[in-house]
Amino acid sequence: MDDNPPLLLIVDAANVVGSVPDGWWRDRRGAAERLRDALAAEGLPGHAGPLETVLVVEGAARGVESVPGVRVEAAPGSGDDHIVELVARAANGRNCLVVTADRELRRRATALGAEVTGPRSIRRR
Repeated sequence: MDDNPPLLLIVDAANVVGSVPDGWWRDRRGAAERLRDALAAEGLPGHAGPLETVLVVEGAARGVESVPGVRVEAAPGSGDDHIVELVARAANGRNCLVVTADRELRRRATALGAEVTGPRSIRRR
């Protein structure tokens, strides 16, 4: 067992994509794919260590495929509930960072020991 597993970065795709009014609503799946590709190329700005990235998609973005460096998980129901489930599974001492601006999701994730940050931490300007 690895004593220092990589940081688990969990990204709320719907929330991050929806944080910038760039027409994402016309192609939700395409917007999620662009976010996935940016995460694969750039990782987490300012984080130099190992990273495991999970992009949680829901609704019209279901069907987005994983790529090297980013595992995509389609939430079977609520994306927020799926993210909380992922955080709970990682709660055995693994560092976990959730990217979302959703206040209730932030509360639920921090209650389980995750850190949270907003969409600006990964969105290009």
